[in-house]
Amino acid sequence: MSTTRSKQRGFTLIELILFIVIVSVGLTGILSVMNVTVKSSADPMVRKQAMAMAESLLEEILLKNYHDPDATNVGETERADWDNVADYASKTNAALGIPENLSAYVVTTEVTNDATTRLGNLTDSLPAWRITVTVTHASEIISMTGYRTCYGELDPVTGDSSCL
Repeated sequence: MSTTRSKQRGFTLIELILFIVIVSVGLTGILSVMNVTVKSSADPMVRKQAMAMAESLLEEILLKNYHDPDATNVGETERADWDNVADYASKTNAALGIPENLSAYVVTTEVTNDATTRLGNLTDSLPAWRITVTVTHASEIISMTGYRTCYGELDPVTGDSSCL
């Protein structure tokens, strides 16, 4: 007489519990990584927009005259009236006319006289404006600096062109 045992197929309760625990731990790890990724996914966009704002404003300022062409600041209260680099000194969002939908970005400008600038092989320093534009959004701070020299422009007050 032969006894044959039929093989049963399936999982035991212990195997199922272990499987559920292992899969749960794995999913928890994956979801926590995704959570961190999703939270910081907007950071590059914010940084890029802040850089674009700073670069645009710095370029606008650098294209202005070194000297005040009309030799007066009378009536130059609006951004459209600013005609030289010095007019942009210590300006913020309100004065710069930053749109309301960009109010989360805080823009500041700093214009200082920097007489230590040297161009090329020149041994003498040239008068120059040092322009720093800073754009802040939450903890993100973008700061860009440029220099504007007079390039031989005539000073409207003295008629002096001794910049170069």
